[in-house]
Amino acid sequence: MASVFEYAPAPESRTIADIAPSYGLFIDGEFTDAADGKVFKTVSPSTEEVLSEIAQAGPEDVDRAVRAARKAFEKWSALPGAERGKYLFRIARIIQERSRELAVLETLDNGKPIRETRDADLPLVAAHFFYYAGWADKLDHAGFGPNPLPLGVAGQVIPWNFPLLMLAWKIAPALATGNTVVLKPAETTPLSALFFADICRQAGLPKGVVNILPGYGDAGAALVAHPDVNKVAFTGSTAVGKEIARTLAGTDKKLTLELGGKGANIVFDDAPIDQAVEGIVTGIFFNQGQVCCAGSRLLVQESIQDELLDSLKRRLSTLRLGDPLDKNTDIGAINSAEQLARITALAETGEAEGATRWTAPCDLPSSGYWFAPTLFTNVTQAHTIARDEIFGPVLSVLSFRTPDEAVAKANNTQYGLSAGIWTEKGSRILAVASKLRAGVIWSNTFNKFDPTSPFGGYKESGFGREGGRHGLEAYLAPSNPKGER
Repeated sequence: MASVFEYAPAPESRTIADIAPSYGLFIDGEFTDAADGKVFKTVSPSTEEVLSEIAQAGPEDVDRAVRAARKAFEKWSALPGAERGKYLFRIARIIQERSRELAVLETLDNGKPIRETRDADLPLVAAHFFYYAGWADKLDHAGFGPNPLPLGVAGQVIPWNFPLLMLAWKIAPALATGNTVVLKPAETTPLSALFFADICRQAGLPKGVVNILPGYGDAGAALVAHPDVNKVAFTGSTAVGKEIARTLAGTDKKLTLELGGKGANIVFDDAPIDQAVEGIVTGIFFNQGQVCCAGSRLLVQESIQDELLDSLKRRLSTLRLGDPLDKNTDIGAINSAEQLARITALAETGEAEGATRWTAPCDLPSSGYWFAPTLFTNVTQAHTIARDEIFGPVLSVLSFRTPDEAVAKANNTQYGLSAGIWTEKGSRILAVASKLRAGVIWSNTFNKFDPTSPFGGYKESGFGREGGRHGLEAYLAPSNPKGER
């Protein structure tokens, strides 16, 4: 992108990650072919090159993995918490030792910049395993009653936008509480989950405690519906979340859903403009806007709208789009051709409905999936781009005059996952935050995460919480006075 600076290329070496030509499913501690022999290819979004061939799980493989997890559950759940914690600590340390390799792998398979995988994703992945390792021997004091018991086998389905981080959010609390896991990664980003399977073997984790099943939606559906799965955790689209809820209705399975969002980033007239602009950029252009809690709706007070938008456009013109492995890159590739088509269609709808489009000046690479940072002004609450989750680097700008109007517009959505407030007044932050119907609210920052903090939403953004002490609850059942479920 256009910049007053000239940057020499600073590429990270892709040879850091040794990707094999093919990978199998990880079941009962071993890599194995799919029962029907099916495979699929995973490609790099930035170049469209094939990275590896992956075994494609089907219902028969799901059954094998669940049976392995059920068998392993007996011994794993019987281990003292301190012993389970040792395994999690070991996994966390190995992740730290292999963090450079994993960051390169994630960038190649997902398309996000190496700066993000290296500086955000991997440190948080290790931190989650460290954090829940510490809880493993303290469950009696977690606030869920004496001697809470594990549920059994957890079926977990994760998305492609934060493949390794979403794995950590789900597997770490499940193992700490004594459950075993069958996890299905997204079909476009299976590699980091398969590398994690190797980390489990490196850490000496007992066979069957963690099973990894790359595949498509049919594998995820079979896992969710399997009669011997006790707990389902899903992060992904609201439409699929609703289907999962219908599937589990009438069963005794525990369920947590972390779904879509249309987060409002509210900037008041007393906010520090430069700081707010950086927060807006982080809120919507981090990971190319492919973030469920992205601040995709900018609500700015009328009196500073022109000043803020001028500053924001100048800032967007300095962002660098290109090779995700270059350490100078700010904006990487969109994860897939399908997602790029969705973003493009919604942006075109915004123009067709009368919103004014501004796109940052940049040259898009000739291969791969790319979308330049874009913002829309003259947006109303009736516009599709103000209502639907775009899941891309597209920002809709709306204005407000009073705090009450800002709250009304922020809450005017079927989602309820995140929000941000920018003002120098602490009293205003507390007053506005108390009225926002969002699971996570940031003040004078955005997209900041910590393993000790719970994360989740309301309305069509799902239910349940992941992270923090709250993240243990979904994997535990209270015991009776005899210590039995």
